[in-house]
Amino acid sequence: MGILDGNPKNEPLHYGEVYAIWQFSMVANGCISAYRALRYHAGDKDLKKLLADGIDQAELEVSECGRILNANGIVPHPGFPDRPDARLEDIPVGARFGDAEIAPMLAADMAAGLVACSQVMGMSIREDVAALFAKYHATKAAMGLRILRLSKEKGWLVPPPLQIKRPEPVHS
Repeated sequence: MGILDGNPKNEPLHYGEVYAIWQFSMVANGCISAYRALRYHAGDKDLKKLLADGIDQAELEVSECGRILNANGIVPHPGFPDRPDARLEDIPVGARFGDAEIAPMLAADMAAGLVACSQVMGMSIREDVAALFAKYHATKAAMGLRILRLSKEKGWLVPPPLQIKRPEPVHS
């Protein structure tokens, strides 16, 4: 097999994998920063827990992607500076995000993450990279389900128009 010797860690990354891992790490750094800020805006304790879990997951992604990039001589995205602490009461009402606004932002991030993970899995020739992004995909799917359940429980979910009365089938 030549350079593709069967041990994925000895195989080189192709340019698509390098860019995808670097970009995924950059986005995860952005999520860490954004979720930390949104945690100051959140009032609901369950939503704060979801944001904390999102931060933990993004930190793991940054760490694991950074390890792969460093092992291949690529400098990972540097990350963003830590935010100063804030209290919900200190944020002006007009500048504050509500819990019902934060939940769909988090859900949209998870949905976009599912697509990104699927793309990396599909382009990868290194099995360890594909497996890593399959793990991220599963985690994001589970988190998306948690956000959906919480949004339904709290009354934050605004459903699209629902088809309550179904049309009669036409027999010809």
